[in-house]
Formats: sequence, C-alpha cells, structure tokens
Amino acid sequence: MSTAWVLASARIPGRDGLVDVHLAEGRIATIVPADSPVDGDADAVLASSARSDAPSDAPALRIDLDGRWVVPGLYDRHVHASQWAMVSRRLDLAGADSAAAVATLVASSVERGDREVIGFGYRDGLWPDAPSRAVLDAVSGDVPVVLVAADLHSCWLNSAAARRHDVGAAAGESGILREDDCFRLVRELDDVADEVLDEWVADAAARAAARGVVGITDYEMRWNRDDWVRRVEAGLDTLRVGFGIYTQHLDRAIAEGLRTGDTVDGAGGLVTVGGYKVITDGSLNTRTAWCFDPYPGLAAHEHPFGLATVPYEELVPQLQRARAGGIAPAVHAIGDRANAVVLDALEAVSPEGWDRRASIEHAQLLRREDVTRFARLGVVASVQPEHAMDDRDVADRYWAGRTDRAFMLAELSAAGVELALGSDAPVAPLDPWVAIAAAVGRTRDGRAPWHPEQSIEAEAALAASTGGRGAEVRAGAPADLAVVELDPLAASVEQLRRMPVALTMLGGRLTHDGR
Repeated sequence: MSTAWVLASARIPGRDGLVDVHLAEGRIATIVPADSPVDGDADAVLASSARSDAPSDAPALRIDLDGRWVVPGLYDRHVHASQWAMVSRRLDLAGADSAAAVATLVASSVERGDREVIGFGYRDGLWPDAPSRAVLDAVSGDVPVVLVAADLHSCWLNSAAARRHDVGAAAGESGILREDDCFRLVRELDDVADEVLDEWVADAAARAAARGVVGITDYEMRWNRDDWVRRVEAGLDTLRVGFGIYTQHLDRAIAEGLRTGDTVDGAGGLVTVGGYKVITDGSLNTRTAWCFDPYPGLAAHEHPFGLATVPYEELVPQLQRARAGGIAPAVHAIGDRANAVVLDALEAVSPEGWDRRASIEHAQLLRREDVTRFARLGVVASVQPEHAMDDRDVADRYWAGRTDRAFMLAELSAAGVELALGSDAPVAPLDPWVAIAAAVGRTRDGRAPWHPEQSIEAEAALAASTGGRGAEVRAGAPADLAVVELDPLAASVEQLRRMPVALTMLGGRLTHDGR
C-alpha cells in the first residue's frame, strides 16, 4: 500500500488562506482549511492507505509546509532524454561566438590528451566566420572531432572523424552534416552501454525531479520502450515517461498493438505509449526550417527556402497508418510552410479533427490563418518558449519582417489552441520553470522583451506545463505535485526562472526533498 500524507499549512495559487492537502492511494483525497478534520469518507480512505508496515489505524504522515505553495507536478512535453543525459559529459560549446572560438576549445581538449572530442551546443547562425573541416583539422590532427549543434540538426566534423564514420563525401569541405546525415551520426555517438547510459539518465531524472518535474515525453531516436522498462525495473521511479515512436519503428509498434496513452507492461504504470514522431523540416539555426520566404543570403543555396524532409504525399499515408493503429501523430514542423503542409496532412487524414491528441512539435513560425486551423482541428501546439530566447537574434536576421509570427503563444492561446510547453532538451534545459519564465516574460539576461505581445499569463503557462492537468490542484487528481517557495502566479519573470522547489511528489511518493 502507498503512504498517506498530509501536506499541512499549504497555499494553493488562486486560493485564499492556508489548507491541508490530504493524499491517499497515490491521489489527492481532499483539500480542507488548515487544521480542519477531513470528512468521514476521506478519513476512511486515508486510514485504509496508511503505511503497510504500520497499524491500520496509523495516522497519515504529516509535512508542515509553512505556507509554501503547492502546484501540480510539471511535465516536459518534448525531451531527448539520452542526449540530455550525455550533455554534461561533452565539450560545452554554448559560449562560442565564432568558428575560431570553437577551434580554441577543441585545441584545449586535444592538448589535455583526449583521444576523441565530442562537443555540443554551437550555434553558427550569426558567426562572422564559417565552420570548415580545415579549421578543426588545424587544431586536432588525428584526433576525431564531432561537434553537435545546439539544435541537433547539424554536426561539424574534422577529417579524422569523417574517415572513422565514413561520411567524408556527405560532409564535404565544410565538415557539416545536416538533417538525416546528422541524425545517423548522432545515433552512432549515442551507442553507449546500457548500464552506463541508464546511470546517466538516472542522474538527469533526479535533477529533473529537483525542478518539480514528474513526467516527460521522450523523443529519443531509438526504440525507447525497452530502455524505460529496464530503467524502471532497476529502480528509476522518479518520472512518468511517454515514449515516442519514429517511422523506422512504426510497423513494430503497430504489430505489438501499442496505442497512444496505453500503459506499458512491466514498468509499474510509469511508462506509457507516446505519439508518432515525424520530422518534416529542419531548424532555424541550421537554416533548414521550411518557409514560404527564402533565407536572406541563401539565394544560391541548394535549399534557399529550407528543407522539406517528408513530402506531403509520403506524410499522409504515414499518418493514416499510425492513426489506424491508434498512435497519435506528433509532427515536427518549424517553418511556416512546414506547419501549413502538416496541417493540410492532418486535415486530410482526419477531417473531423483530432480531439486534441495530435500535436505539432515546435510550431515556431506560422501564418495567421494557420492558427485558426490548429484550433479547428484540435491540434496541440507543443512549443518550447526558451527557444525564442535562444533564437531571437537569429530569427531577426533570417526571418526578418516575420518575427511577429514567431513563437505565437498568445495568439495560439487566444484562438483556443491547447499549448503544451517543453524544452527539447538538450536544446534548452530540462526545467519547466525556464520555459514558463520565457513564455511569460519573453526576455532573458536583462534584455528588452522580444515581441511581448506574444507572451501569456503565468497561469496559462503553468497549465501548459502540467501534462494536460491544468494549473489547479484539486481533489481526485493524481498526487503528482510540486511544492515551491513562491506564488508562481505573482512571481517576477526572473523569480519564475529560478523558482526554488522544496518538494516533488509522484503518485504520493517523495521524489525530491529540498527543504
């Protein structure tokens, strides 16, 4: 049996006064004014779910919150869990502002005696110099170097790495692999022994719990079901996980009868089947997001409008097959043309709509007429607000004159579109408070807000960060909770970004205690 708890002297955003939150059987049994007795029914539930090693009439365990704030536990709706877990083990390139600066970091790594250099986090959209294989060769010699861009859509190799991975022709003189070529190489880099990767993922999960996270949707490009079942069986029980399915695994998922939302056997109810992930275009920083307008300065480029990676005539039958198998689509689209075509495909497959089970992942640049189509079709906008803070200068350059249509959270919300906030970790930190702050303030590092007309209220941002449960703590809901030091509906943007988390609970179990 699960432990019964009383979270005493708590505050709930939007309510007056202190309350006691009674938890039993993994759910919120009742919420009453502080120090009030519970009613008979709730009292019976609490007694029946007391600790299995205690007498049946043992009282619930009591935690005095001293006026701290209780909110629903937080979900990150878009994570690449293995890559997020690996980031801290790789050369950090986030601060590099040029190809030359990256070369300096690589040189230092080689000088330390590293026999292979794997880096992550460069953003070359505004660099004054271009990446090339020669730039890396000059500082690395025979040491293989693979550097993954912050957006995960390109990587930069030296000659030794190009030989090792047999991608010299694809990388060319620039040493750059984009889109599918990049994804294949990253999957090779991610081929880490299960026991090692699982330990890294467990560390990352503990860090997530410390930020109030109770669940993620994992879009790692691998068959993730077995990974997560294995991890839960080994004791990783701090997260609920929905695992995404890619095209290369769709037939297997259908053959095994997996349906979106179903609980996976052998994982204690913590792992569920997620959506069918299709990547239909590239990214802004790699200048491959598919747009109606060309990228400035790329007129002679092979793909001046960006890149459509899955044509409409292929996308529709793929979505039809997934829908027939009970697997909801979760389609990557960043550019406005990609979003328009994906909406066309979703409407062709299900003209009556999707009952808010289908999502478009990212939805960074939209036509205004497509905002209303999101609402009419019941398509969730799964968005990552911190990307707006990372990409604002790149967007101002490459989407000049269109940035009023970028990261349109306010207009999507006003149209009745369900928002689901995430991080796309490791592209941004796996920290929903960072996403909430970006959605509310549209600012970071003291800069003026970027298109503040597209900001949303804190309550809406919190509601979009709880896995569809809304912002309200209510009786009957799962006891997936976060306890924070500040009222999230009254905190400043900077306070939201750094929100102190005192406790996290999943199904009535403590997964983090930071008091």
